[in-house]
Amino acid sequence: MDRQLELLQGTLGMLILKAVSLGPLHGYGVLLRIQQISKDRLEIQQGSLYPALYRLEHQGLITSEWGESENKRKAKYYRLTAAGKHKLQTEAEKWNRMADVIAGILGARPEEV
Repeated sequence: MDRQLELLQGTLGMLILKAVSLGPLHGYGVLLRIQQISKDRLEIQQGSLYPALYRLEHQGLITSEWGESENKRKAKYYRLTAAGKHKLQTEAEKWNRMADVIAGILGARPEEV
């Protein structure tokens, strides 16, 4: 059985914000952090990650600066902005409310309808 899940539409930005909220990361580090905190159940493709990082930076939710990676290569490191912290909080609240609603729908029994 395949243990990895497909990422739901619209969640990548929120997951990136969460990963970066745990500490500054370079692009590939964001990808690895999401894999790590999902216990390898989510795998983000680089082709999706980098456009999302650009979009979040353009929206002012993350900021970046150049630094040196663990393997001594030049890398862009991302940090959460105040606007990004607020967006993460509101998106997480919306996500949790929606998950509760869907769980309620999926748990409905004929006698409850």
